[in-house]
Amino acid sequence: MTSILKTLTFLGVLIAATTMAQAEGYLATKPIKLPDLILGTDDAGYKVSQKEYNLKTGQSYRLKIKSTGAKEYALVSDGFFDFIWLRKVEAGDMEIKANSIYELEFEEESTAAIYFVPIKPGTYKLYARGLEHKGTFTTINVK
Repeated sequence: MTSILKTLTFLGVLIAATTMAQAEGYLATKPIKLPDLILGTDDAGYKVSQKEYNLKTGQSYRLKIKSTGAKEYALVSDGFFDFIWLRKVEAGDMEIKANSIYELEFEEESTAAIYFVPIKPGTYKLYARGLEHKGTFTTINVK
């Protein structure tokens, strides 16, 4: 009797977990367009236009990142790029389809758009390497 109860409990937990993990619809269509992240909005070239983004797992997003060209920006993350499903990156006249992003480097005034779905809740920082202490970062909260 105890083994039957354990088996039924296990199956109930498994079904509940499977149901909670499912997302509805095709995740890559109709991404929510986030406010653009503009790098170098002040005279010194360190400030960013958005200090924070609030996202949900399982939702498709488009984030357009624009460099003013005031500095060179090597945009990296503290885990955010590791915990997204990357659909594509658009830069110039190119569409890049890759599994992940290590770094987005802006050497002059330019724009890149990333299309992605967050897959792990957490608080992440997206920052320009070496410039985060001067304010060149944004916080990404994923629920």
